[in-house]
Amino acid sequence: MSNSVYNIALQTIQGQDTTLNQYQGKVLLLVNVASKCGLTPQYEGLEKLYQDKKDQGLEILGFPANNFLEQEPGSNDEIEQFCSVNYDVHFPLFAKISVAGEDKHPLYNTLINAIPERIGEGPWWKDLEDYGLTPNPQPEVLWNFEKFLINKNGEVVARFAPDIKADDERILQAIEKELNA
Repeated sequence: MSNSVYNIALQTIQGQDTTLNQYQGKVLLLVNVASKCGLTPQYEGLEKLYQDKKDQGLEILGFPANNFLEQEPGSNDEIEQFCSVNYDVHFPLFAKISVAGEDKHPLYNTLINAIPERIGEGPWWKDLEDYGLTPNPQPEVLWNFEKFLINKNGEVVARFAPDIKADDERILQAIEKELNA
C-alpha cells in the first residue's frame, strides 16, 4: 500500500498543520482551485458531487493556487469566505499552495509524477493560446481546476483536465469504480 500522499505536510485553509492521513480508506478528488478564473463556476458542480457522494466515501479536497494569471490573489481567509458566500462550499479547502513551477508543492510533485498524462483537454485551452497565453505542457498542471483521483489505498489512479467538470461521465465512472472497489 502506497501512503506517499498521506504523509505530505499541508495546512488547512485556517492555517493548521495537517496531512491527508485522516482520509485513508476514502476516495479523494484533489482539485487546484481559483476564485477569479473562467472555470471558477466549477465549484458548484464540485460541491454537488461532494454532497451526493460524501456518505459513500468520497472526499473532494480543494487546493487554492495562484499559478495561472494570478487568478487566486486572495488570502486564505478571503478564499474561504469567497467559497462559502458564492458557492456554499462544504468540502475541505487547504491553504494556498503552488501547483506549478520551481516552488511547486511536494503534493503536486507526487500527483504529477504518479500520472503524467491527463484525461480530456477540450478546445478551451486553444482559446488561451489565442490570447497569447501558453498553458503548461504535460506533465505539468495545465490550468486551474485540474483534478486528481486517489483510491482508498492512497494511489493516484486518474487525472482529469481542467475542462472535465464534476458531472462528466468519465469522472463519475472513475469515482464509482473506486468507491465500489
